[in-house]
Amino acid sequence: MRMLTLDNGQARRIFLDRHALSDPPVGEAKGMALHDLIHDLGFVQLDSINTVARAHDLILFSRRQRYRPKALRNLYERDKALFEHWTHDAAVIPMAFYPFWELRRQRDAERLRARWREGRREGFEKRVQKVLDQIAAEGPLSSSDVGKDEARGSGGWWDWHPSKTALEYLWRSGALCVVGRDGFKKRYDLTDRVIDRQLREPQALPDTAAIIDWCCDQALARLGFATHGEIAAFWDHVTPAEARDWCAEGMAAGTLEQVGITDTDGSVRLAYARPGLVEDPAIGKPPTGRLRVLSPFDPALRDRTRAERLFGFNYRIEVFVPEANRTFGYYVFPLLEGDRIVGRVDMKAFRNDDVLRVRALWPEGKTRWGSGRQRAFEAELDKLCRLAGVSRVAFEDGWLRPSAQNYL
Repeated sequence: MRMLTLDNGQARRIFLDRHALSDPPVGEAKGMALHDLIHDLGFVQLDSINTVARAHDLILFSRRQRYRPKALRNLYERDKALFEHWTHDAAVIPMAFYPFWELRRQRDAERLRARWREGRREGFEKRVQKVLDQIAAEGPLSSSDVGKDEARGSGGWWDWHPSKTALEYLWRSGALCVVGRDGFKKRYDLTDRVIDRQLREPQALPDTAAIIDWCCDQALARLGFATHGEIAAFWDHVTPAEARDWCAEGMAAGTLEQVGITDTDGSVRLAYARPGLVEDPAIGKPPTGRLRVLSPFDPALRDRTRAERLFGFNYRIEVFVPEANRTFGYYVFPLLEGDRIVGRVDMKAFRNDDVLRVRALWPEGKTRWGSGRQRAFEAELDKLCRLAGVSRVAFEDGWLRPSAQNYL
């Protein structure tokens, strides 16, 4: 039987459809409508950088432009419809998924205990019970409320005081939950007071095999097609070896098939998919031509290697690169139009001056930045201003640069 091979355009359409980037960014953006969007994405990564908007807010705004940050806070803090934990980074996740984080909690408990004993967190295990007792007595607390008798360092992860380390350990291993944030500082409470009993009691928790099956199945559902490594990396709970075994079992059972995915350079790589991918409705549905700004942490672009193969988009975030050594900028936003990344833009909201300043824009590849595309870009920035908390846009001198490929 001949193996199905998707051309690059077909692969992009399926991938963008699964990441809720095919349709125009319209519709309800609060309550259950917002919850359902997060459910379809799987999770939304949290990030503190706020040059224009925080990553989680821009991820949701780029798909529903009626979105406002209060809607996510309400879902998370008021309605308890989401919980916060780790995927490849901190994220908000639909509450119904909580039982399937049990393997992650177990593995984090072992991994972090061993790692943090060897780091600069001396004595954190001695503080665990004290922290639990304090939260039990006083209610939700942040890191500034515990360990007041302990020396404070810089506050970076490498220099937490022992009680802060205990808080993070207890959260990652399951005894505590994050119930909200003050600014970006987490507030922790006892899991028993936050998570419904039916989601956390031992009989409600799936075993390891069931969790691996759920993680792999739900990752593939949200990717459309993927290698076993991409499946493992989606939630970052299972190992590549576990995902490889799951794929092999699916192939043997006929619930998976291998497909060829054509990359932008014309090469074909193998991936796994559910049977019938060739009949997927997304293949015959061109994505909206609406130009939109994406977060550097958008789930469609988080895997930089896959983004380069699928979209020809070579991107590395330069937050931690010294300014003199940056190729583009501190925090540069990709621009999506249809099924193509057409540019990257360095911009920042200066809220005291009530302005969003565009410092530089680099078109991608052979993209022509004509008047029509410029009008579409300006219209998108006008909408983005509402999220950024400013009222106008300003373009700095020399903002339009040569193609990004000239710098790579």
